[in-house]
Amino acid sequence: MIVTHKQLPRRTVLRGLGVALGLPLLDAMTPAFAAPARMGGAAPTRLCFVYSPTGMIMDNWWPKGDAGTDFEYSRILKPLESFRKDITVFKGLALHGGNALGDGGGDHARAGASFLTGIHCKKTLGSDIHNGVSADQVAAAAIGQQTRFASLEFGCEDSRTVGNCDSGYSCAYTNSISWRNATVPMPPETNPRLVFQRLFGSLDTSLDPVVRARVQQDRTSVLDVVNNRAKQLMGTLGPSDRRKMDQYLTAVREVETRIRRAETDESEFRPDLEKPTGIPAVYSEYAKLMFDLQALAIQADLTRIVTMMYTREGSAQSYPELGFTDGHHPLSHHRNIPENMEKVTQINCFHTGLFAYYLGKLKAIQDGDGSLLDHSMIVYGSGLSDPNRHLHENLPAIVVGRGGGLKPGRYVQFEKETPMTNLYMALLDRVGVHPESIGDSTGKVERLTDL
Repeated sequence: MIVTHKQLPRRTVLRGLGVALGLPLLDAMTPAFAAPARMGGAAPTRLCFVYSPTGMIMDNWWPKGDAGTDFEYSRILKPLESFRKDITVFKGLALHGGNALGDGGGDHARAGASFLTGIHCKKTLGSDIHNGVSADQVAAAAIGQQTRFASLEFGCEDSRTVGNCDSGYSCAYTNSISWRNATVPMPPETNPRLVFQRLFGSLDTSLDPVVRARVQQDRTSVLDVVNNRAKQLMGTLGPSDRRKMDQYLTAVREVETRIRRAETDESEFRPDLEKPTGIPAVYSEYAKLMFDLQALAIQADLTRIVTMMYTREGSAQSYPELGFTDGHHPLSHHRNIPENMEKVTQINCFHTGLFAYYLGKLKAIQDGDGSLLDHSMIVYGSGLSDPNRHLHENLPAIVVGRGGGLKPGRYVQFEKETPMTNLYMALLDRVGVHPESIGDSTGKVERLTDL
């Protein structure tokens, strides 16, 4: 074997007019026999948060069996069964800041606002909103400079950030789980086209907007602009890297094609709403497209910190593909009516099924000595447990991946009302971020890296 000392920089970007296409981690970025500490291309750990709003039917969430490895997946977790060895299920976590604490109604606003901050947000309809720094933004402030984007925020429901959205609480609280600081929420981007342009558009803002628009209209794909450069690069790579590049470029083109198809689709979106431009008519396709964009972003190391909201907290989003059109939030106040509880359970299963799609994408993408999933820590959960009673204790929460040395495949039960933020403190520790506290944290949970 001939060993050279040539190395492709980890930040290699294929540039063209209005395009900046980052690359996945290639073998050429980790030269043979390099010392581990000096391997600039070594796979980093990604920290992601996926928020499923409005709680769960908890009897259908909890695994059957005791803590440990010998337990049975519940109905809602069943779509994730194939990732069992990658998942840790937690019980006993709570959001004290989600409780009323004398402020009356507004549990949905407090659930979303406290999910990543652990803070009891200020009850207000005005501009004087006040919450706290969210766990993702604590990480972004510490390590975000290592990537093009410190963090990315995604969502699948557009919503205003002002006005009254829940019993006297500002819409800023229901619409965002990510907060840069106590007064600045990070609203999720919900339009796939805008996400795509942000990920793969050029950083050069000097290009005339009219010229940029004409270029985007004339080309079939961003790949048209960098095609020659991509071919030149492929000619210098080994067989393994050529396969990785081909898979990556194919995925970019496929996502862009789906966005374009959604922009020209004339099918019905909702009978009571005009279909937003660029958003697929069927919710499941919408969510999968947003998950695919996230996978591309972390594959190209454009960011290592991501949040995703299926919908805003307390949303009345309906899912006709399930065979009924009842809104999620109205159904969640099921009053123990079996029919309503069954429909909420179906929505919960639908959401975990979409999450399984995302995990499958990450697991299929090679990343250094493993997969993107191996090098990730992904929190999936909600700021409510029982939505009918608006409970913020014994929350549904799982962590997926082996990033940071996690040892998954277990069911872990903590003491009752252990702050959710204690989990975040432990996860941040695994990516080298060590805040003194997050919200109401009292320390770091244990048993994340033991067998």
